[in-house]
Amino acid sequence: MKPALIVAALLAAAPGVAQAQAYKCAIPANIARPRPDLPSRSEPKRVLPIGGYTLAVTWAPQYCHDNGRNASARLECGSGNRFGFTLHGLWPDGVGKDWPQYCTATGILPRQVIRKHLCATPSAQLMQHEWAKHGTCMRTTPAAYFERSTGLYAKLRYPDMDALSRSNVTAGGFAAAMAKANPGLPANAIRVTANRQGWLDELWICLDKSFAYERCKAGTGGLPATAAVKIWRGSR
Repeated sequence: MKPALIVAALLAAAPGVAQAQAYKCAIPANIARPRPDLPSRSEPKRVLPIGGYTLAVTWAPQYCHDNGRNASARLECGSGNRFGFTLHGLWPDGVGKDWPQYCTATGILPRQVIRKHLCATPSAQLMQHEWAKHGTCMRTTPAAYFERSTGLYAKLRYPDMDALSRSNVTAGGFAAAMAKANPGLPANAIRVTANRQGWLDELWICLDKSFAYERCKAGTGGLPATAAVKIWRGSR
């Protein structure tokens, strides 16, 4: 299928993903096969109860500014595609300070699953990682895991990022603007993260065990509400 037809099919099947998050996304005919993603000494297997979930989305202009030369970022940053927020992943949180991860050994993701969701998470290797580390702990299949995560991601809408990038915005102010753009999503369910230089990196949306928005628990990361946040616009 030609890239333009792939985009058209995606628009028809999932308009939220294609229109609200990707400014332009064409999937190549050949997609590199991801490598296995396995637990390690620093990232061990942990089978633990699930207390809720985090939906993580990444601000692509900043990601590409920092990682655009990496081979793994070619589709997102070096292929003519343009993204706003991309889907990092859906993470099961634990009941205590630790979270479940790498719960079950898994093979390589099916090619059709990767292709279907590549305009949401534009890296086959990241998709393999998210399934291996997080999805295997959710008692589901790869297809169902990515349907769930891209479905939650597709519902999100965003404030005027260009206007915010030209203003003096704080993490709390950004969360409030995000909440205003998404009726039903409270600002206290949003954690804002930034890199060491203070540039917007990701948004972490807190969900309960039924995948409904909930107030983020204290001590679970993110910037203080008063912290200044800079927003990289890239070439836009």
